[in-house]
Amino acid sequence: MPNRPLTLTVAAVVLAVEGLTALLLGGYVGVETVVGEPSDTVSSIFVAGFGLLVGAILLWVAWGLLRAEKWTRSPGVLTQIFMIPVCVTLFQSGQVVFGIPLAVAAVAGLVALLSPPTTQALYGDEPSDRV
Repeated sequence: MPNRPLTLTVAAVVLAVEGLTALLLGGYVGVETVVGEPSDTVSSIFVAGFGLLVGAILLWVAWGLLRAEKWTRSPGVLTQIFMIPVCVTLFQSGQVVFGIPLAVAAVAGLVALLSPPTTQALYGDEPSDRV
C-alpha cells in the first residue's frame, strides 16, 4: 500500500517484534527441553509449541497489517489487551526489566491500531450498513 500511514507500520512492527519474541522464547524452551532435564517434559513441550505457534500467528498478523488487510486489526488489538495482565504479573513479581518494555509495546500497539489513520487505511470510505 503506497499511502500506508505511519501508525499502521508502527502496529505491524510492534506485532512483528512480539511475534519474534514469542518464537525465540518458544524455541529456547524447546531446546532446553531437549538438552536439559525438565521437571515436566510434557508441559515443556506444550509451552515450546505454544510459543512457536503464537509467534508464527503474530508474524502473520503483522504481515497482514503491512498489507492493510481488514481482518488483522481484531487479533492485533486482542493481543495487546492480553499483554496487560502479563505486564501486571511481571511488575508484581519484580520483573520490571521485562514488564516495562512489554507495557510500552502494548500501549504503542493499541494506540497505533486504534488511531484514525489506521482505521482509515484498513476500512476506508466504505458505506456503512447502518440505517
